Amino acid sequence: MAEAKRVRPDPVRWIWYSFGGKLPSRYDEWVLHDVTARTWQLRHGVRSLVQISPGLLFLLVPGPMWIKAMAILGGAILAVWYGMAYAEFTCEHRAFKQGYPLGIARQRRKEASEQMSAEQQARYAALYRSEPERPEGDAN
Repeated sequence: MAEAKRVRPDPVRWIWYSFGGKLPSRYDEWVLHDVTARTWQLRHGVRSLVQISPGLLFLLVPGPMWIKAMAILGGAILAVWYGMAYAEFTCEHRAFKQGYPLGIARQRRKEASEQMSAEQQARYAALYRSEPERPEGDAN
């Protein structure tokens, strides 16, 4: 889609979006880009980390720091693990929540992947599958 139509949310709205909130319709193009970009999995991982960031308040609980740190680390590992396990479904739901039909995010990612694969195959064929130039006196 056109880069000019894609409006990026401000930090407060992005945090709302990270916690699962729906953005106003002017951000529809950005949300679709967010869940279909080449870096969609990385973006989802960052959103997962933002979702668990309130867990850092656990550091205020009295007790040994190493126990609190290990509890936070264990919780973060589990949260990111489960978040990434369901990333495709969560991203699909984010697009659906913005008004796109179910399956659009997967379809766009598949189309982009096929296009990238075709371009890579064309580059490979151009580099390695072209006929080598033969000297003029070579009969083979």
